[in-house]
Amino acid sequence: MEQDVESSVSARRPKLPKQAREDLPKQLVDKNRAKRKVQRYVRKDGKCNVHHGNVRETYRYLTDIFTTLVDLKWRFNLFIFVLVYTVTWLFFGFMWWLIAYIRGDLDHVGDNQWTPCVNNLNSFVSAFLFSIETETTIGYGYRVITDKCPEGILLLLVQSVLGSIVNAFMVGCMFVKISQPKKRAETLVFSTNAVISMRDGRLCLMFRVGDLRNSHIVEASIRAKLIKSKQTKEGEFIPLNQTDINVGYDTGDDRLFLVSPLIICHEINQHSPFWEISKAHLAKEELEIVVILEGMVEATGMTCQARSSYVASEIMWGYRFTPVLTLEDGFYEVDYNSFHEVYETNTPTCSARELAEMAAWSLAGKLSQSALPEKEKCDPETDALHSHNPEEQEQERNGDITNVESKV
Repeated sequence: MEQDVESSVSARRPKLPKQAREDLPKQLVDKNRAKRKVQRYVRKDGKCNVHHGNVRETYRYLTDIFTTLVDLKWRFNLFIFVLVYTVTWLFFGFMWWLIAYIRGDLDHVGDNQWTPCVNNLNSFVSAFLFSIETETTIGYGYRVITDKCPEGILLLLVQSVLGSIVNAFMVGCMFVKISQPKKRAETLVFSTNAVISMRDGRLCLMFRVGDLRNSHIVEASIRAKLIKSKQTKEGEFIPLNQTDINVGYDTGDDRLFLVSPLIICHEINQHSPFWEISKAHLAKEELEIVVILEGMVEATGMTCQARSSYVASEIMWGYRFTPVLTLEDGFYEVDYNSFHEVYETNTPTCSARELAEMAAWSLAGKLSQSALPEKEKCDPETDALHSHNPEEQEQERNGDITNVESKV
C-alpha cells in the first residue's frame, strides 16, 4: 500500500501501537485521515483490490486444477503448456529406450537377422523422436514398431490414450483462456464521475455506462453496492459492509438495452443509504460505490462482467451528464468525446430527508392558505350569529319580538 510521506521528520516518526492510535485526539486523527490516500475496494479498471493471505488449505487449488490453470497469468500458462508436453515426450521416450535396452536392440544395431521392437531406434535421441511422432500422430514412416514386441504394443496404447487426454486438457485450457470474455469488458465503459442532482423533483444519484462495440451485450443488467464500514447497535464493527443500492430492480430499469450510452439513476428515498447525506456530509464520508455490469457476449454466448467504482471524491453534487446522442440523417450518432463530461445545475445542498421535510412543510402551508378563502365565503350574518354568546342571541330575539309588538 502506498503512503504519503511529507517530510523526513514524519518519515522517521515511529509507528504508534494500536491502543496509542486510538487515544489520539480526534482532530489529529481527522487530519491524518484527510491526508492519507483513499484505499479502494474495487479499482477503476474493475480489478478487486483484495489479496488473500495465510491460506492454509492450498490443496483446494489442486482439486480444481483446470480453473487454477485458466486463472494463471499467460506467461505461467504457456510455461506449463510447454512443460507438460515436454515432460510426456521425455518420459515415453525414456520408456521406449528402456524397452530397447532391456531387449538388447541397442546391441544389434545394423543386424538384419535381429527383429527389434522399433525399427531404426538406436539411441535415446531416436527414442525421443519416436515418442514425439507417436503422441502427435505425425508418423514419418522411418521408425516403426514391429509385431514381435508385446511390451511395445502395450506402451503404444498407453501413450496414445494418455496423449489424447493431455491434448484435450491442455488445448481445452488454452481455448477457454483465449475465449475468456475479460477483454470484452474492456469495451464496456463507465463514466469517470457519478453525479447527484434533481430529476423529476427528486434527488438522484446517477452514473453513465456505454458499450463501444457494435456487437451488443445480451441480457445486460446493472447492479450497485455501497461499500462502507459500519458499527452495529451492539458495538460490532463490520469492515467494508456491503449495502445494496436500488438502480431499478423493482421497476425493471436494471435490465438494459445497451445500444447507446445510458444514465443509470438511483432515486434517493427513505430506503436509500444516502437518505440523510447532504453535500457537506458527503465530502467527509469514507464510502465507495461499486457498480457491476453483467451480460452475455453476443458472439460467444459467454457471461461477461465489467466493474468500476466511485469514491466520495468522485461523486459530484449538483451536476448532470452532457447529452451524447444526436439525430443525424437517418441514424443516431453517439459522441464519446462527451461521455465523461458534466455540467453544473441548480441542486439543493441539503439531504434528501431535509428536502422531503421542507416539501411537506410547504405543502402544509399551501393547504392552510387554501383553506382561508373558504371561510371568507361563509355568510356574515351566520358568522355574527355564531360569534355571540347564547345570552346575547336571546336578547336579540327578545328585541326583535318587542319591535314586532310595538309595530302591531
